[in-house]
Amino acid sequence: MTLKEKVEKALESVRPYLQADGGNVELIDISKDGIVKVKLTGACGRCPMSAMTLQHSITNEIKKVVPEVKEVQAV
Repeated sequence: MTLKEKVEKALESVRPYLQADGGNVELIDISKDGIVKVKLTGACGRCPMSAMTLQHSITNEIKKVVPEVKEVQAV
C-alpha cells in the first residue's frame, strides 16, 4: 500500500463525521518529508471549529494509521 493510499484510508475513517455536519476533507498533497496537505470543504471549510477538527480528528487519525507522517496542514 502506498503512502497516499494509507493517508486516504485514514481520511475515510473520519469522513463520515465530517459529512454528518455537511463537510468533507480532500487530500491535496503529500511531500517527500512527510507533510500532508488537506483541504476542508463544505461546511467544514467555513466552520470556526475547523482548526480543532484538523488538529484533533484528522491529524490524530492520519498519524495513528500512518506514523511516518510528520505534520498535517490545511490549505
